Amino acid sequence: MSLSATPVSRPRLLDELTGRILAQIRDEGLRPGDRLPSSRALAERFLVAVPTVREALRRLEATGAVELRHGSGVYVKADVARLIMVNPNRLRLDADAIRDLLEARELIEPHLAAAAARNATDEQLAELAEAFSRTTDALAEDQRLHAANMGFHRTIGRLGGNRALTQVLESLIDLHDQEQRHILDLYGDRDHDHEVHGAILAAIRSRRPEKARRLMTDHLRDVREVVIAALSRRADDASEPGP
Repeated sequence: MSLSATPVSRPRLLDELTGRILAQIRDEGLRPGDRLPSSRALAERFLVAVPTVREALRRLEATGAVELRHGSGVYVKADVARLIMVNPNRLRLDADAIRDLLEARELIEPHLAAAAARNATDEQLAELAEAFSRTTDALAEDQRLHAANMGFHRTIGRLGGNRALTQVLESLIDLHDQEQRHILDLYGDRDHDHEVHGAILAAIRSRRPEKARRLMTDHLRDVREVVIAALSRRADDASEPGP
């Protein structure tokens, strides 16, 4: 089933376009590994420019919905049930959602980091090192860094070996993609964040589960405290009467 070639409205163009691409994936029954039409074909279908389609696809890649393979095309990455959960149109900064997200991650990820240090194979550890190297390459670009950081955390989750917890973490990251972007902006100190990721990687690679657990706990707690303080300052500024 193909969507009709109706133009996407100009307001919030990218947001509507990402939603339509997700709807196409769902309506056409595309599964993980299935290839999407080319950017040019999507542009013709939705009557938008090719660069606009590419930007929408990069947004979807950041949520884990699709995978962009250089020289090959765009492929469905997440399953249909989780694609329905992804909502790229939530642009309002939701302070309560950010707090809840960070608390949930603080409960889950330290356990997964410790489990990864115990259970990961040498091949998986090399995969984690590669995920970390992508964060290094992306430090100067917000969008790439967001995707790379989330990829690093996703990989640790998967290496933990608990499929149920991994699915919970994946769903949290996908469902709260916009909040994760706000967290990156609010935290601000990407160099320190990168150093901590490197320390977590080293603890996992040296198979020190308790150190990996502690480092991940301290990392997420630090992020939560900094971000909540930033949110409080914004709320105070917004409540002050204007001149």
